[in-house]
Amino acid sequence: MVQTESEIAREVGRRIQKIRATTGVSARVLAECADMDLTNFQRIERGIGNPTIATLVQIATALEIDVAELVTGLDPNDLPHGREPYGYSQAKTRRRAYRAIY
Repeated sequence: MVQTESEIAREVGRRIQKIRATTGVSARVLAECADMDLTNFQRIERGIGNPTIATLVQIATALEIDVAELVTGLDPNDLPHGREPYGYSQAKTRRRAYRAIY
């Protein structure tokens, strides 16, 4: 079974929940404003699943914030196990990218 939860998803969910709480808007109203199913919205708030960029834009629009507020400062070390991104400048020292690029 694929793990769909990650620390990043949980942090984005916490940010959505915090902003929603400060506005005093219910999950039901916000989900409707974001043109989303309530159940799907609640899963994102709980940090379950992996929302697309489009979904994050929908939620940010409904919250009347910039989508960057939901993702700024997230750390790649919090990605799910097995995901190990690195900058292109390290490609020559990383075997996987070296083969693909050179």
